[in-house]
Amino acid sequence: MRITDDWIAEPGLQAVLAMLGDAGHRALLVGGCVRNALLGAPVSDIDIATDAPPQRVMDLAAAAGLKAVPTGFDHGTVTVIAAHVPHEVTTFRRDVETFGRHATVAFADRVEDDASRRDFTMNALYAQADGTVVDPLGGLADLRARRVRFVGDADARIREDYLRILRFFRFHAWYGDAGEGLDADGLAACAEHSAGIETLSRERVGGEMRKLLAAPDPAPVMAAMQISGVLAHVLPGAEMRALAPLVHLEDGLAPDAIRRLAVLGGDDPVERLRLSRADARRLDLLRGLIGSMAGPAELGFVHGTDMARDALLARAAVMEQPLPEGWEEAVAKGAQATFPVKAADLMPAHEGPALGARLAELQARWIASGFTLGREDLLG
Repeated sequence: MRITDDWIAEPGLQAVLAMLGDAGHRALLVGGCVRNALLGAPVSDIDIATDAPPQRVMDLAAAAGLKAVPTGFDHGTVTVIAAHVPHEVTTFRRDVETFGRHATVAFADRVEDDASRRDFTMNALYAQADGTVVDPLGGLADLRARRVRFVGDADARIREDYLRILRFFRFHAWYGDAGEGLDADGLAACAEHSAGIETLSRERVGGEMRKLLAAPDPAPVMAAMQISGVLAHVLPGAEMRALAPLVHLEDGLAPDAIRRLAVLGGDDPVERLRLSRADARRLDLLRGLIGSMAGPAELGFVHGTDMARDALLARAAVMEQPLPEGWEEAVAKGAQATFPVKAADLMPAHEGPALGARLAELQARWIASGFTLGREDLLG
């Protein structure tokens, strides 16, 4: 099997691969770029694995007139810039000892050793410069079956890094066969070691959860996380009931992790997932609007089209109710409306807090009228 995508023929990438290959070293594309290319999914990050030690990579790059930066030299990674594009080149590695994320590694000569320390078989696929796929662990069969399976012993892989529990669910949401369900051995291992999630930084947990929730349909996987007890260690108190209805109501709308997180509830998701300030503000607002009485037009006027849409979708999912008839038109009408009264219209009769209260009162009347009352009606 060969990869024939355009990206593999990029001059810069081929220059780096040739730099290593012409010197007698193996130079293989690895991981996500190979996996996604074989699945027909978009390819973003391109990683190269080689049997050349990092200093050898630096020397070869210099001889080829390419800039090399020792971005992770002690771990075997050198970034080689070719055709103005950075390419990460990492020496084959094998684990000597593992302590959670902090593994003691040694450089290796064999691709089989490098493959054996990766997380899932579908990520242990390699490709040569001409696109020929190299499959040292049988990951191609798993990829074709869309089966997310740990490399070797699932318990051992998880103990090396407990974040792999969340990656197991995230990869299944994105690449797994929903009809077949999750790999039983992997799921059992994730459940057994779920308490290990508590040892991870919340930034890492939050990053994985945002990626999972941005999958086309994360509901089945999230349900498995809840049943297995994993979710309780990630977001205690979260409830799956409204997630599947929300995904259905989105109906082709681009997936959005914060919109989906809003219907899950849970204890302090902002802190537990280390959300950014912008995401935290949006989540808090969405959660508040789910329980509000504001109609589509008012939501559109006060919060704009996108927030109004998200609030209505989330509310319908949580309340187990259909979306209001004509809601899209009402939101658009509200978003385009302009309140006809200005503060200057009420001065000097009203000042300070009284001015704000009077403006709010008139605005409420105006919204209740369906934006039909004019300036004279409101001030008369």
